[in-house]
Amino acid sequence: MSDIFKLCDIIRKECFDIHSYLKHGHLEKVYENALYHRLKNKSLNVEQQYPIEVRDKDGTVLGDFFADLFVKNKLIVELKACSTLVNEHIAQLLGYLRATGIEHGLLINFGNPKLQKKIYSQQRYKRKR
Repeated sequence: MSDIFKLCDIIRKECFDIHSYLKHGHLEKVYENALYHRLKNKSLNVEQQYPIEVRDKDGTVLGDFFADLFVKNKLIVELKACSTLVNEHIAQLLGYLRATGIEHGLLINFGNPKLQKKIYSQQRYKRKR
């Protein structure tokens, strides 16, 4: 578990640096490209626009989505460039986690004058049946 927090700390540090340099006001894709570039320069295994299939319980593909970044085969990073994060952004990330079975995700918003970031765990949001 501490490994995921160390990874998140590296990513958050790079995000702070990007936000300090670019400020807010760019399109999400600019921040995505910047973070991808910085993480690659740190020799981290990172995939951009990571494909996600949502399937029904019988295996039928219901839809295709793309997570902004997938880091070290263990962390989905979803970026935003909006005035503030809202519940729909959290639901999107949690949906990605459920669809992939990946345990952790990081939600980052560059669109606010103050960088917003939060880690989410699929385990924490599982419903008891």
